[in-house]
Amino acid sequence: MAKRTIEDIDVRGKRALMRVDFNVPIAEDGSVGDDKRIVAALPTIRYLLEQGAKVILCSHLGRPKGQVDMKYSMAPVGARLAELLPDTRVWMAEDVVGESAQTAIADMQEGEIVLLENLRFHAEEEKNDPAFAKQLADLADIYVSDAFGTVHRAHASTAGVAAYLPAVAGYLIGREVGIMGTALENPERPFVAILGGAKVADKIAIIKNLLQKCDSLLIGGGMAYTFFKAKGYEIGNSILDANSLELAKELMAEAEERGVALVLPVDDVVADRFAADAARQVVPCNAIPVGWGGMDIGPETIKLFTNVIKNAKTVIWNGPMGVFEFPAFAVGTGAIAKACAECKGTTIIGGGDSASAVKKLGYAKQMTHISTGGGASLEYLEGKVLPGIAVLNDK
Repeated sequence: MAKRTIEDIDVRGKRALMRVDFNVPIAEDGSVGDDKRIVAALPTIRYLLEQGAKVILCSHLGRPKGQVDMKYSMAPVGARLAELLPDTRVWMAEDVVGESAQTAIADMQEGEIVLLENLRFHAEEEKNDPAFAKQLADLADIYVSDAFGTVHRAHASTAGVAAYLPAVAGYLIGREVGIMGTALENPERPFVAILGGAKVADKIAIIKNLLQKCDSLLIGGGMAYTFFKAKGYEIGNSILDANSLELAKELMAEAEERGVALVLPVDDVVADRFAADAARQVVPCNAIPVGWGGMDIGPETIKLFTNVIKNAKTVIWNGPMGVFEFPAFAVGTGAIAKACAECKGTTIIGGGDSASAVKKLGYAKQMTHISTGGGASLEYLEGKVLPGIAVLNDK
């Protein structure tokens, strides 16, 4: 990784402002409903504590729209964090940059934590207001970025503070950028990319970027039908991104020109209506009956895709293969998840629905890496510069 990390600087005795992603669900009883994001931040937090830093955590929670709304208070998160770190004193500030935060930080000792109140209680946060960023920075000596799900947004706490403090990556960011960056810039080959989802338009930039890097590009999900239509196939009632037909032709031509195998399904599971209990049948991809719509990849496609994945040394997957929220049409997505889990190479799941499917099916531990950022991972796959990464200090 070309950016400095927490291990590249001396943090002892320093006040470390750490941007975390504690945007967690809050249950009706006011407790944290799912603490996975809190747990994910613990390795970086523990390292800072062990090294004698004073750790100041900041995050957003929900959408309070720049107003103080205690429904979105970080207090339940602070309570859960204290349970996860029983030997560490966790202070809960009642504001972000005000008197409560300043007093708590002034009173804290090395190896202790202050959790600031919800960043988005301030409209200045999402506006990346320089004055607010400076107020945040004034609370600390160094800045640690460890919320990958937010780095594609240039907010005060993700980008602005870095103008005033030494800025380094935590372990979560380091892992995301290290693994995904290596896969995109210096992959072991064969490098296979798998894309699903509904619209070609949503994945144009990703496809264009990956066509310059991968050896095979497998396309499933709803957007495959736009490619079928571009090839002149009958697609029945399948989803169609009509505005992207010419683009689909151009992408297929570009793949051929670059020597990239753009692999489309050869058969489909189709249904007579969009419903969990719809009648279904398997048909060749060039023979979808009128009045029927594609809902999943078929068994021959599963074999084809699995064989390509099995021989890969690097795999990146983003987007389901069908309407996986309906069990009858989740077979293809499950099969691709299984193939990725059994692949001997590096397997990267690019966040979003793919990550949800892999976790739900119990394959998470068999993947090399599952991205923690949906939108951020998509923009990273597109080759975009992520503001929250760009501002970190270079090695």
